[in-house]
Parts: sequence; structure tokens; C-alpha cells
Amino acid sequence: MPRLGLRVPRLGRGAAQVIASGGRVAVVWLPAFGFSAGHHDSTLETFVFSTIVTIAWTLGLRGAFSAARSTLLAVGVWVAAAVGAATGLVVVSALNAWLPWIAFTPVELLELTAIIFLLSAVWESVTLASVAAEQRVLIVGADPTGAEIVEQLTEMHDSPFEVVGIVIDDELHPGQLARLPEIVRLHQPDLVVLTNHRPETFEALLDVAGAGFKVVGPPAFYEHAFGRVPVRLVNQSWFMSVLHLYRQPYTRVAKRVFDVLVATVGLLLTAPLLPLLALAVSRTPGPIIFRQLRLGEGGATFTIFKFRTMLQDAEPVGAVWASVGDARITRVGVLMRRTRLDELPQLVNVLRGEMSIVGPRPERPEFMQELKEAVPFWSRRHLVKPGITGWAQVHRGYTADADGTAEKLAYDLWYLRHRSLVLDLAICVKTVTTLLTGTGAR
Repeated sequence: MPRLGLRVPRLGRGAAQVIASGGRVAVVWLPAFGFSAGHHDSTLETFVFSTIVTIAWTLGLRGAFSAARSTLLAVGVWVAAAVGAATGLVVVSALNAWLPWIAFTPVELLELTAIIFLLSAVWESVTLASVAAEQRVLIVGADPTGAEIVEQLTEMHDSPFEVVGIVIDDELHPGQLARLPEIVRLHQPDLVVLTNHRPETFEALLDVAGAGFKVVGPPAFYEHAFGRVPVRLVNQSWFMSVLHLYRQPYTRVAKRVFDVLVATVGLLLTAPLLPLLALAVSRTPGPIIFRQLRLGEGGATFTIFKFRTMLQDAEPVGAVWASVGDARITRVGVLMRRTRLDELPQLVNVLRGEMSIVGPRPERPEFMQELKEAVPFWSRRHLVKPGITGWAQVHRGYTADADGTAEKLAYDLWYLRHRSLVLDLAICVKTVTTLLTGTGAR
């Protein structure tokens, strides 16, 4: 018999989803109606124009909140709400110029943006923690990966996933596969995770395709639920998704504009601090700015800039991995590494186009061969520019060996496939909060 959990009634969940969808519209329409009422004498006119504004703003918010669960958890509803509210502001500002009947003043638009941002963030926080966000998962297959997924979901804090059962579909248990359509109808899963690709399993699922579930493999489920792709589950065909015709676009131009803006603002804000950091570094012998070859996009090398944090001639016999409590690090260097102030000169690398603000951590060419032999697909990180911070860094910090690099690659691969402007903004916010809370040591 398949190992099935207790069935949870779906009526409450369905009602919650309807309420959640209605609330997403209401948090935009109500303030839009209130602001429009001051410009129109007719209730009908107020209703029409507030509805137009609501549609435009809702589309912006929907785009910001349409990411996978793992992305949204990392982004945070406040960041997503800010991006969605700002997107709506741009669209509604254009409509305001084209349709003079809307008649919002610039101050009113900013006030409306602030209200929609706050209401959306609060509402999505409630929705994300409610039964409306839960997803029922049915695992099909005798692969050990299925048991591993169940274990990791069990350990997941406030998991939004409910495993309703595991169906073994191998040749030794033909009865369970025959019952698969019945199980799907009874337990109504949202996601069916296939740990193998037997034709018989697909045939059984096609018999109940109208039940509304989605079918994913283990790599896709890991991406959706955990924000990483274990290297052992990746093959060459996985990388087709990176080049797929329907992949969400994040153009080089958009990313470059983001990089230049953030790097410029970062240098302006930290300009008063740079002379003080240079003075602190100069108290020990050696150059103030440390230069080192790193691997960039396409595997090309470039010179990275950092404030020096180690003693002069720290590698007399060749390149070695840095380690926790490394004796070569100066006392000032310990503080600078913990706060990552040593990386401020890398903003120049960003302006020069050698790095991005967000991307995989650039490694040294001396370690390339070791990493390629120890970690499958490691060089595929070079499909994008390296970054000052990244998805892997905010999850696993900085590593000092090949084993740690393999763990981080799971996150780098996820970023490679899911990179977007919203995600880059979220990673930047996460990096700042990590430093402010003192968990940024490396």
C-alpha cells in the first residue's frame, strides 16, 4: 500500500485562496478609489478611473510576487512589495500623463504609492503564512531522492508544503501504480514529483490530467522549494533551461544599468569612509589596494581590487585556500573581512564591466583545475559575470575548499536560471541585513 498521510479538507484552503486574491485587488482599489474621489464628482467616473489605476498597479505587483516560493522567501514581501509598487507608479504616471481625467498630482502619486506598498506588504505577509499558500505534494517513485525530499521538507521551518503520500511505481509494486489515478483524485495534490520517468507513470497521470496538478522532477522541485539545485541531480540537458525560448528575460542592458547605478551610488555613499580604510590598511607593510587575478565571465581573467587584509607576501610558496582564523590576516583585516569593507574597491571592477553587483563569487585561476575535477559543472558558473555578492553567498557565506564550493554551486546554478532584477535587489538587501546583524563573517 502507498504510504499516505491523512487527507486535509480543501474547502478552507480554497476559500482562503479566493480571499487572498480578492485582498490583492482590494489593497490597490480602495486607496485608488479614495484618491480618485477627490477629482471626480460622479461616482461612476471615480469607479472607472480607480479601476484603470488598479489594473495597472495590480499588474506591477503581480509581477513582483509571481516568483517561486523559494525566491519570494529570499526576497521578502517588503522588497517585492516595494518593487511592485514602484513598477505600478511608473505605469500609472504614464497613464496620468496620457489620460488627464485621472488627474493625480505628483504628491498624490507618491502618497498612493506609499499606501499601496504598505498595504500590499502586510497583506502578502498574511497570505504567505496562511493556508492559502500551502501546496500539497505527492511523490511518485522508489528513488531515494523522494525520501530525501520528505526529510528536508520536514526539517524546513514553517514549511508551506504538505506531503500527502509516496507512491512506489517500480515493477515490484504494480498495484500501487494502478491506483495512482485514484490517489490523485482522492488527495488532489498541487505538485506531483516524479523521481523517475517511466512511461507507465505518465500514462497513469494523463488519465487524471484534469485534476489541476503540475508535474515536476526532483531538480525542479528543489529549485521551487529550496532555492538550490543539487549538483548530483544536474545533467547537460538541465542547462537547456538557461537558454530556453520561454525563459523570463533579464537582458544584459538591464543588468548593466542596475550594476552601474548601484556601484555609483555605493561609491558616493562610502566616499568619506575610503580614506579612513586606506589609512587603517597602511599601518601594516604592504600595498593599500590588493590586486589579484580572478576568473570572470566566460572564464576570462581580470584583476580584482580589494583593500589588503593579509600580511605582505602572504603566499611565499604559491596559492593556498584561506581558512577560518587564518594567521596571515591582519587585525584590521579581520574587521574588514567581517564587515566586507575590504570589497568596496570592487565597485570599480563593476564600473569597468568586469564584475556585477550580484553573481557567483569569482575564484582564482590557480584553483580552476582542482575545482573542475572535484565539482561537476563548476565552470558553468562562468556563463554570467561574477558578483560582489550573490545567491550562494547570502545562503552559505564564503568557502575555503572544494567541498564548500560544491555546496555553493547548487545555489549558483539556481541563480543562473532564475536571475532577475527583483532577485538582484533582494540579494542586495539580504547582504546589507546580514552585515548589520553581524552574521557576515567569513
